[in-house]
Amino acid sequence: MDTEPAKGKLRRLNLTMFFPLLVVGGVIVVASDARTWWHAVVLSAGVLAAMVAFVQWAAGEVLRVAIPCLVVTAAVWPFSVLVAGGSSSFFGVFLVGSLVVPQLPRHRIAAAVALVAYIAAVGALRPLVSHEDVSGELVDFVFVPAAITAVVLGLMFPNKRFYDVVKELEESREREAELAVIRERVRFASDLHDIQGHTLHVVKLKTALARKLVDIDAERAKQELGEIHALVADTITQTKELAYAQRRLNLSAELENARNLFEAAGIRVRVNREADVDPAAGRLLGQVLRETTTNILRHAQATRVRITLSEWSISIVNDGAQRAPLPELRGLAALEQRVVADGGELTVQQEDGQFVTAASFPAREGR
Repeated sequence: MDTEPAKGKLRRLNLTMFFPLLVVGGVIVVASDARTWWHAVVLSAGVLAAMVAFVQWAAGEVLRVAIPCLVVTAAVWPFSVLVAGGSSSFFGVFLVGSLVVPQLPRHRIAAAVALVAYIAAVGALRPLVSHEDVSGELVDFVFVPAAITAVVLGLMFPNKRFYDVVKELEESREREAELAVIRERVRFASDLHDIQGHTLHVVKLKTALARKLVDIDAERAKQELGEIHALVADTITQTKELAYAQRRLNLSAELENARNLFEAAGIRVRVNREADVDPAAGRLLGQVLRETTTNILRHAQATRVRITLSEWSISIVNDGAQRAPLPELRGLAALEQRVVADGGELTVQQEDGQFVTAASFPAREGR
């Protein structure tokens, strides 16, 4: 899978395609405008500054070298006009300015106008030192350089918006990746809570029962202790499976486990199967059943529980609910996020001493 950022690809593309062309253009400018070797040295300094600016622009850091590059290229242009007599050496200042101006945080339009005006104004000095035809000199040193600069600047502003969009997309992708990591950590913590919290509460109930039975029914007490041992061993296994992303909740096993727990606590259980549960919903519905079972044993004084199953839903109704405001059930709150994320609904209601927990996937029903 290609994981190179889009911004990095664009930088490599720019350096591969355009940098060689700009180098060739710079060489041509120096060769055509220089009359002596020291002319070539000065003009080469402007080309070199322009190349440095382009490399930094491709890296998204052109503003770091903007001032020195602009100073060098801006000085080379009047030297070429007044001393070397070349009309192509606006190349440096036009290139650096075109790269820098769209990146400015503000006053970009004013800076663009100033750049075009500077190139034109310096070119307009040429008739002062030239004995050639004034109109021809103005075309070569004023109109052509100013027009090229204005056109390229006009193209660079949309280019800047394009790079901004690419940057925003990359940042959005990075945020999505971070959120995915956070969601996975929350899911892992929630699953670990389901396993450990449920087990510890059951162990607490069975330990209390074993203590009561130890003096009156030693065999039954041994049986309870054996079940506690098996439960702890199973929890260790589930925890390892969770750590290696191998755990899959079995709704049938959870249903049988809930029935045994309720009956052990003296709670009558009735299970209504309206249809076989679809395997795609079984895992989450099993988690709802497990969390609800723990909440009933922990928070309610239930005597009856009714569990209703359909292809895409589960409903658990119990009596003995506290006649008080709906308590905060953090486990169900975290589970609701997972159900909703999978296209389902989780509802919790408390009325007339009854507590109802229901989960369904209405979008999938009737398919």
